[in-house]
Amino acid sequence: MIKVLVNGALGKMGSTVARTVTEQKDMELVAAVNDHGAGTVISGGVVIESDLAAAIAAHKPDVVVDFTRPDVVMGCLRTVLNAGVNAVVGTTGFSQEDLDELKGLAEKNNVGCLICPNFAMGAVLMMKIAAEVAKYFPKAEIIELHHDQKMDAPSGTAILTAQKMAEARGGKYIAQGRPDEVEKLPHVRGNDFQGMRIHSVRLPGFVASEEIIFGSTGETLTIRNDSINRECYMPGVMLGCRTMINRKGLVYGLDAIL
Repeated sequence: MIKVLVNGALGKMGSTVARTVTEQKDMELVAAVNDHGAGTVISGGVVIESDLAAAIAAHKPDVVVDFTRPDVVMGCLRTVLNAGVNAVVGTTGFSQEDLDELKGLAEKNNVGCLICPNFAMGAVLMMKIAAEVAKYFPKAEIIELHHDQKMDAPSGTAILTAQKMAEARGGKYIAQGRPDEVEKLPHVRGNDFQGMRIHSVRLPGFVASEEIIFGSTGETLTIRNDSINRECYMPGVMLGCRTMINRKGLVYGLDAIL
């Protein structure tokens, strides 16, 4: 039985993860942590705690699933990895320096740490297809659309998509648009990543969507993924829990464990 602790358990994703864990035959929700709401009873009769380190020490989970916030996630993961516990992370907003630190901590403590910008199978396939298309349609723009409570922009999925496309293009910077174009409103053209423009939309009604628009002579090609609800992420999260208890070091992206 895989013992799971959910960190950020009262959030939209965390509460869905907690409920899903209780439905698995090979998992047990042993603890749930949140920075507010201590004492609240959630799925499986588990009581919310507020101290992550104390919860780890008391319940000895095999894996901590983290869906907290970009401003607190690094502190949480330092606690988890230094306690010798595996981590599956859906929180986004990591810098390269953060990832380097987590890689070192995972190796030092001989545990696994999965950082996954998007757990949806459709999103993984979207990125794989986009990287293949980028070899032939190198000029593209990315539009990502999320709910208006998301704290970071652009999304981790959009950044990872752009990175994979840039690698497929051979790492070449490919300029798009007129070199003398003028933005009459600041940032109206989005931000630049290796010549690709990334645009972020934040509106109520969205969960998470992304589209990549490729342009070539006389034609365009659009690839789009829409997450309709948060249940679409759960198979990926559960796979992450089952995989990372037997895998060491830092792993980035769901495609790395499929």
